[in-house]
Amino acid sequence: MSSCTRALSGTVTSALRALRSTSRVVVVGPVRRHVSSQTGTDGEVRIASVLKEKFPSASSLRVVDISGGCGAMYEIHIESSEFKGKRTVQQHQLVNQALKEEIQGMHGLRIFTDVPKH
Repeated sequence: MSSCTRALSGTVTSALRALRSTSRVVVVGPVRRHVSSQTGTDGEVRIASVLKEKFPSASSLRVVDISGGCGAMYEIHIESSEFKGKRTVQQHQLVNQALKEEIQGMHGLRIFTDVPKH
């Protein structure tokens, strides 16, 4: 078992124990980062680069490694006019297709898509 998988497994186990031991739960989300060529993990930068190439009209793009930096799980927020007229499932399929190669090495992926409001 890789150290990343152990870390994710341990985190889930700890969260479940916390849920059992208390009736009050506080959920804190991951730190959000905008990805540019100077910031982010290698995986965040690689995924952002692929998405920028596949969605050149994207007005907003954020890629976050939510696995603690090991690259097993990512959260993607992308806003592009290329999604106009498409249902959410179709938008997500476009992102999945764009990241076909990268997804093979991932444990999970959370995708949030939108059409620019302006």
